[in-house]
Amino acid sequence: MRNLLLAAAVLAGFASVAPARADQVPGIRGLDHVALTVPDMDQAVAFFTDVLGCSKPAYSIGPLAFPDDWMQVHINVDPRAEITKLEMLRCFMGSNVELFQYKAEGQNKTEPRNSDIGGHHLGFYVDDMDAAVAYMKSKGVKLLGDPTPFAQGPLAGETIEYFLTPWGAQMEMLTYPKGLGYEAGAPVKLWTPKDPAH
Repeated sequence: MRNLLLAAAVLAGFASVAPARADQVPGIRGLDHVALTVPDMDQAVAFFTDVLGCSKPAYSIGPLAFPDDWMQVHINVDPRAEITKLEMLRCFMGSNVELFQYKAEGQNKTEPRNSDIGGHHLGFYVDDMDAAVAYMKSKGVKLLGDPTPFAQGPLAGETIEYFLTPWGAQMEMLTYPKGLGYEAGAPVKLWTPKDPAH
């Protein structure tokens, strides 16, 4: 019975929507997906599914190309660019991940660093950093240094560890089992997969 009540409370948290404000998109609910353009779709899907443990693709599309300027008008890329493959995956509790593989004239094939404009990373919450690090090492994933714990400031209680995908994109594992320092007295608390009703 306790588990049913807990499940109902979690679902109620998902169903609730903050009251609309004048300075927000009407009906906006949250982040549906993040998208990454990758150099090799098979390699990327294998990493997300066989290493990270995301779902197999829910759907696949491609190739997509248009004889007019649709790609330029709607996606802001060269009008002759072609989406050779698109795969959508579900990654646990949180945002879905959309993977693109493009064929385009003048394509930049250098993965941006976090310090570059357009730099980015995906952050995955883990319950046990030591176990997660050991697992990633067993899979041959390149880790960037050792896990870094924070003891002071807004990030107090958090431990982070960055890693690289096989194609060089930066990603992060993080954990804060007892919460984060900023939470004490914060007017807004961030959503977390640790406690989705949070």
